[in-house]
Amino acid sequence: MQTQPVQSTGCCPPFDPEPWKDREIVWRDKLFLKDRVHSVLHVPIDMGRKMVRNQRRIEAAHAQPLQPLTLTDENSRWGADIYLEVTAPVPGVEMARMSGTFLTRVYEGPYRNAPTWAEDMRQLVQARGRTLEKLYFAYTTCPRCARAYGRNYVVLFAKVGPPN
Repeated sequence: MQTQPVQSTGCCPPFDPEPWKDREIVWRDKLFLKDRVHSVLHVPIDMGRKMVRNQRRIEAAHAQPLQPLTLTDENSRWGADIYLEVTAPVPGVEMARMSGTFLTRVYEGPYRNAPTWAEDMRQLVQARGRTLEKLYFAYTTCPRCARAYGRNYVVLFAKVGPPN
């Protein structure tokens, strides 16, 4: 039985989880546009507006990657830093570079499962004999597109130190 390809919503592209399943990747000065979103108890209240604004800036700078990646550093119950991958500097915004070794794992389900996913990732890092330096969440679609696609994938990126 052949499955039908997922039709794009025109908002968030369909996500292919395979390239991110249980991988170890190394980045050297990977370039990102950095911004901050406001949250209430980790629920973002201005993410959509910030994403649209930043996407326009990225497109104007001709810095859009083929497969865009957005990482979120949930560093407060009241806000989070977001990192949008770019291929070139974007004028008028804060830029950031990331380097290091990252373990990735794909999760699927409602956002309320994030604490469980984070704990699972911590255990994976420990089982691999590594030290967790930072944990990022890659929300692959907005809630509306997740409903349309019938899947809500989230990829966790664990920046790790050298093996113990």
